[in-house]
Amino acid sequence: MMHIPLTVGSMLEHAEKFFAKKQVISQTHDKLHYLTYADIGKRTRRLMSVLKDLGAQKGDRIGTLAWNHHRHLEIYFAAPGIGSVLHTINIRLSPEHIIYIINHAEDKILFIDEDVLPLIEKIQHQLTTVEKFILMTDKEELPESTLEPLYSYEELLQTGDPTYPFITNIDENDPAGMCYTSATTGKPKGVLYSHRGIVLHSYALGLTDTAGISESDVSMPVVPQFHVNAWGTPFACTWFGCTQVMPGPRFTPKRLAEFIEKFKVTITAGVPTIWLGLLRELENGDYDISSLRAVLCGGSAAPLGLIKAFEQKLNIPFYHAYGATETTPLVTVSRLKSYQQDLTDDEKLAVRTTQGMPVPGVDMKVIGNSGEVEWDGKEMGELLLRGNWIADEYYRDDRSDSAFIDGWFHSGDVVTVNEEGLIKIVDRTNDLIKSGGEWISSVDLENALMTHDAVFEASVVAIPDEKWQERPIACVVLKEAFSEEGMKEKLLDFLKPQFAKFWLPDDILFFKEIPKTSVGKFLKRQLRGVVEEHFNIQN
Repeated sequence: MMHIPLTVGSMLEHAEKFFAKKQVISQTHDKLHYLTYADIGKRTRRLMSVLKDLGAQKGDRIGTLAWNHHRHLEIYFAAPGIGSVLHTINIRLSPEHIIYIINHAEDKILFIDEDVLPLIEKIQHQLTTVEKFILMTDKEELPESTLEPLYSYEELLQTGDPTYPFITNIDENDPAGMCYTSATTGKPKGVLYSHRGIVLHSYALGLTDTAGISESDVSMPVVPQFHVNAWGTPFACTWFGCTQVMPGPRFTPKRLAEFIEKFKVTITAGVPTIWLGLLRELENGDYDISSLRAVLCGGSAAPLGLIKAFEQKLNIPFYHAYGATETTPLVTVSRLKSYQQDLTDDEKLAVRTTQGMPVPGVDMKVIGNSGEVEWDGKEMGELLLRGNWIADEYYRDDRSDSAFIDGWFHSGDVVTVNEEGLIKIVDRTNDLIKSGGEWISSVDLENALMTHDAVFEASVVAIPDEKWQERPIACVVLKEAFSEEGMKEKLLDFLKPQFAKFWLPDDILFFKEIPKTSVGKFLKRQLRGVVEEHFNIQN
């Protein structure tokens, strides 16, 4: 058989040749852009030649602090296209973590969106390796800035060569991309993605039983391009020639609903909090979203009520997926098997609420206290993974030793597996609640609470207890139409038939908003601190 290296550049070359007329629709701060893959190809080649002129070398990290738009997409292919490494940086992290990430990765060039400029100006003197800054803006003139040297993205592109070739003398195992974890505990951890891993991961996104992405799709990635590369969808969608709709900076549920209707979006991807917000907008507005064939949901467990609303009320297939920064990220997708099509609606929903089974190319095992767990949907254990796009170490980080053992990635996620091989996330290892020697799943309690008509969001955390070791406390955000008066008792009565008595929360606290991580997950560490302060618990 021929051996042709699997490279990121070859994916865009394919789109240039065979899907030159297909569009990328891109919202930036100031305008809506319509570009073809022919345009994207020429602009990417110009950018590659510009990066070489600016001194970028093979292996150099090229950092981005940007939203979902066409310029960010072009960097996705330009950086690895010259043998450098695309490093997407999470805009929403704290300045301290952003400084750490840029310095630890040793980024040489930074591409930044205009609304990120003030942040970078404040921290520029703490960035030890960055040599050049490039501002992505629609404005013709650069703003006054203390960054030096600061270039205009569009002005640079005018000087570039639209025929500049993608690198060919490259090992498919060389790094092409890089992301850091969102660091709910400790410092962020870096993960390198190889050309081979990204290409194989893109193949997986095109499989019928995963996302089934194809040329006929109109894809709108709502998950940020800095969150595990928008779950790899920009790579796959470009390669397959999909129309791509990039929702741009600081989008709102209203913008998402309008874009779905206007551009007839067929597939979209994001975390549960995004879909909760969109659901509320759809319930309050009048939108035609009948073009949608799939909503991909990951990042954290989606509540049953959310899945039920999309599936039964809106008649839109809602696909629960699971992954992590360390897994590029696709690991599992929850899809009904052929012989499950005749299940009742409730039985189908029970399948939908699982995270599904591993996609081809990924293997798993679940390890409990006494070895591999029974596939009975009850016994809990930690999920271990290996596969063609699973990392085998963190980038220059001693924490690799505890996460990557004997060829397996130890995910830190506690799951059960049923007889069909479907995993269900029970909790993170550090979020499980141990009460009186028994485990309580905060995720199960959260999902149950969010099926109540009055509940918009719910998160459950543990507080110390002298008698039981730990006890659960529920933190709830109510929908606007409901009052807190008498609601605590109603919610507890709602939970009683569903759980053993010792699982029931000791108290329910009401919030205007639950703190979230930079990627939209509930920030339990901060929430736990607020709850402990409420109960005057001294650490």
